[in-house]
Amino acid sequence: MDSNAPLEDKIKQIEDRVKAAHLPADLLEKLTEEISVLRLSLKGDPSAGSGLFINFENFSNYVNTILSLPFDKETKDILDLNSAKTILYKNHYGLPTVKNLILEYLSTLILNINNQNNNARSPIICLTGLVGTGKTTLASSIAEALGRKFERIPLGGMGDASDLRGKSRGVVDAEPGLVIKSLIQSQSKNCVILLDELDRITDSGRKDIMGVLVELLDPEQNKAFRDHYIDYPFSLQNVIFMATANNLSSLATAVLDRLEIIHMPSYNDEEKTVIGRDFVLPKTMKATGLLPEQLQIDASV
Repeated sequence: MDSNAPLEDKIKQIEDRVKAAHLPADLLEKLTEEISVLRLSLKGDPSAGSGLFINFENFSNYVNTILSLPFDKETKDILDLNSAKTILYKNHYGLPTVKNLILEYLSTLILNINNQNNNARSPIICLTGLVGTGKTTLASSIAEALGRKFERIPLGGMGDASDLRGKSRGVVDAEPGLVIKSLIQSQSKNCVILLDELDRITDSGRKDIMGVLVELLDPEQNKAFRDHYIDYPFSLQNVIFMATANNLSSLATAVLDRLEIIHMPSYNDEEKTVIGRDFVLPKTMKATGLLPEQLQIDASV
């Protein structure tokens, strides 16, 4: 009995999955060639044993990643400014100036989407302000208003550009970067991706990471974004990127040039009281399983 028969069966299963998937022609050709090489290795050295199995496992993981990419999956946009306004006011208290700027931004987006104008993209907004002013939740509300999936990439403490761009299949800990992982997680090629805490990238990796961010935030470059693990250009043209930062002084000029800065004001004590009572407390009670009648806090408290 051929000891490699089970491995041959697994290679055949992968081949069938690749053929059944609706992949771009050149990517399909690339995978087909790799399958042929894997088969030749199996036939050429029956004693290869564990080494061949490791190659198969690595290729299998790679194919699984490719087949998980949303090449032709996207959500249907909600192009309704009145609905967007309702969501912004439902999720956030105050901030009338910021909300008006967000509605202007959404108006431009909606016009471009309606006119199928991919060249005149809305600027990428960057919400700046102190911790706790609602930057991340406001970005999430914009995604909700458009009916798009929302993904967050935390940049705080990031020190290696490969975290964004992925690691080549030639290294031991090969894996796709956070951009590709976000697309796979959302299963939508037109999701909203928040680049959170741009200013908290470590000094050691700042230059390389800023270089990747310039590519991500430039519509002329991100239409063929190449993750090192995937090693195939994937279009990010339909993705809406947003960013947050506490301070802009550490950001590269090339990155700042691609951002529309919206400053988030701090809340006063009266506003904080309303937010705590009407927004934070109900969510906290729901999360802990408490009913409204089981916990009541006096207004003076």
